[in-house]
Amino acid sequence: MEVIRNFPDSELVANLKAGKRMDETIKAIYRSHFDSLCWYIMNNSGSRQDAEDVFQEVVVAFIDLVKKDKFRGESTVKTFLFSLNRYTWLNELKRRGRALAREEKYEREQDRTELDTGHHIADREGKTEVVKLIGALGESCRKILLLFYYEDLSMKEILEATDFENEQVVRNKKYKCLKQLEQMLHENPALKQTLKNLLHG
Repeated sequence: MEVIRNFPDSELVANLKAGKRMDETIKAIYRSHFDSLCWYIMNNSGSRQDAEDVFQEVVVAFIDLVKKDKFRGESTVKTFLFSLNRYTWLNELKRRGRALAREEKYEREQDRTELDTGHHIADREGKTEVVKLIGALGESCRKILLLFYYEDLSMKEILEATDFENEQVVRNKKYKCLKQLEQMLHENPALKQTLKNLLHG
């Protein structure tokens, strides 16, 4: 049976600096600090998965700083990890905000382009071709785009119909799917026109 023990800060830092008992030391960091760092992220627009991803980044950064002798013990390990965690998560939120702003700009441009083509009803053959094209993007893209464009569902309704974590994840995925579709349509101008007609037909 594994012996579970926590290290005082001095021993924990010494282990990381020397690169010894790393597995045991990292487990001790997780056991002592993950819950509070996780709580911060989950109370600031994040999920447990976000917290786990950020925690991995934080631990890697902390080990690197200790090895470079940039952690001098002026604060406790707990306080230092919390600062790293907060900084990393705020940067991630800013990045996501920029991604959302890009998506909204892209969608506004798409809307203008689509409206310019007029409200034509696509023929059955054209619709079949576009559905096949969307299918080539993969199951999750197919589902999101068909639910959004053909069934006119909101992001919230799409979230309920899929396994995604939250509406932001759905928006990001839809944006990526549209970019993939746009690349494919560049290779087939006739289908590009058909899709434009379909989206607001």
